[in-house]
Amino acid sequence: MDWKEGFAVLIVAATLVLMFWADVGNGEDSKRRPPANADPRWSDRMDMVENQIVSRGIKDPRVLDAMRSVQRHRFVPAALESEAYDDHPLPIAEGQTISQPYIVAIMTELLELEPDDKVLEVGTGSGYQAAVLSEIVGQVFSIEIVEELADSAAKILEILGYENVTVRAGDGYQGWPGEDPFDAIIVTAAPEQIPAPLLQQLAEGGRLVIPVGGYSQELIQVRKENGVLKRRAIIPVRFVPMTGEAESMKR
Repeated sequence: MDWKEGFAVLIVAATLVLMFWADVGNGEDSKRRPPANADPRWSDRMDMVENQIVSRGIKDPRVLDAMRSVQRHRFVPAALESEAYDDHPLPIAEGQTISQPYIVAIMTELLELEPDDKVLEVGTGSGYQAAVLSEIVGQVFSIEIVEELADSAAKILEILGYENVTVRAGDGYQGWPGEDPFDAIIVTAAPEQIPAPLLQQLAEGGRLVIPVGGYSQELIQVRKENGVLKRRAIIPVRFVPMTGEAESMKR
C-alpha cells in the first residue's frame, strides 16, 4: 500500500468514527452526556434519575426526560443546593417543603400527560413540580396559598424560561374557575377529603393525583370516565396539610 492509499484509508476511518458519534449524539446516550453550557449539577441529576426514579419503576420517557432536564438545585435554598438531588424532601421558605424526587416523578407519571394537555397544580411551593410539568405539556396553571412562595416561584420560573406556566396566589381548594376544565390536576398538599371543586373542574377523561388524609395519608389517582369518577389508592405518603378552605372541611 503506497502513501496515497494509506491516506485514503485514514480518511474513511475518520469519517466512520464521526458518523458513529453523530448517531450516539442523536440517541438516548445524549441525555447522559453533559450539555454544552456545563451544568455543574448535571451528573448529580443523571444519578438521581437512574438511581432514585428509574430503579423504582418510573417508565414514562417524557417524565424521565423532564426530570433530567429541570435543574432542581435552582429551586431549593442556596444553603441546601448540595442536597438538591438527594433522596428526600427539603425545607423551603414559609415552613413548606420541596418533595422527594421520586414522589415528584410518580405523581407526574400518574397524571398520564399528553403534549396538548392543560394542567392545574394546587400548591406551587418552590415551582419545581410546575417546571417538570412545563417540560411535558402545553399549559400549566399553578396556584399557591402562600403569597411569598407564589411570588418567588413565579420569578424563578420566569428566569429559567418556563413561559407556559402561569402562577397566582390564592386558595387552591376552589381550583381555578375560568380556566377549567383541566386535563390533569395535581395537588401537592394533603386535604382530608378531595375538594369537590377540583373534581368538577376535571375534564372528561381527566386525571387527578392528590394526597389525602390527616396523620395517615394515601396518594390517590382519580379518573373521570364517562362522567364517572374512579378512585385508586397508590402508596402511603406524607405531605404538609392543605390549608385555607380545606381546613373547614375536616371530618
